[in-house]
Order: sequence, then C-alpha cells, then structure tokens
Amino acid sequence: MASTVHLVKLSVGTEDVAGLEAWQSTKQAQTDDGLPRHVTRMWPKRGEEILNGGSIFWVIKGVILCRQPILRLDEHHSADGIRRCAIVSKPGLIRVEATPKRAFQGWRYMALSDAPKDLPQGRQSEEALPTALTKALADIGVR
Repeated sequence: MASTVHLVKLSVGTEDVAGLEAWQSTKQAQTDDGLPRHVTRMWPKRGEEILNGGSIFWVIKGVILCRQPILRLDEHHSADGIRRCAIVSKPGLIRVEATPKRAFQGWRYMALSDAPKDLPQGRQSEEALPTALTKALADIGVR
C-alpha cells in the first residue's frame, strides 16, 4: 500500500480564500464534469501517493490558508499541444490553520506530518481575517 503525500501550491493573483473559490467556479478552472482543476506543466512522479488521500494546500499571500482533497490526475493537452497534468480536486475549500510559506515555483510535495491542521468545524465558515493580518499572526505563531 502506498503512503500518502500532499501537494502545496501558490494561488497566484488570489487575494483571499473567497477569491480562490470565485476562480474555481469559472468554466476555465473546471473539468468537463464541473470539478475544480489546476493545470500544471509537470506531472507528479508520486501520483500514487497523492491519490492515496492527499490534498492540495493553497498558499495565498505567503500563508497556507486552505486545502482540497485531490480526486484524480488527468492528462490535459493545452492549445500549444503540450501534455500537462490537471490536478482535479473535490469542490469546496477546507480552511486550515494559517501557516507561513515562502514563495516557490510550481508545486511542492508536503509530508503528512508537515500539513497544517484543519480549522475546527465551527470555524470553517467564519469570516476570514485580512490576509496581511493572518500572515502577521502566523509569523508569530498565533493560529
């Protein structure tokens, strides 16, 4: 049985969790069956581990703020004919403890032990703090 690994990815151009949700509701960010997807140039070599319960953790303005369980990895051919990977995830974002994360290119693997914890159920729908304040609090260890 394969172990499990997560992915962590920058949500470039997103100001907050609501902005990521809005983007994922567009036709451009969805598969033909209406699921959110993120198309990436590189195909994960650890796909079996990702599909064994892994999630994609989203970094917004330097802070990991939410995640989505990954359902599948689809082959996607863009207009330029290049084969790419569409990371298809479960609809809806699960808020997690705010965790600072430096900028990086592409996506990275993240071990289960390094994954931020989900916010308690009662806090999932509370209005988010401004991203800059969330980052400042996370930088000093307040989650």
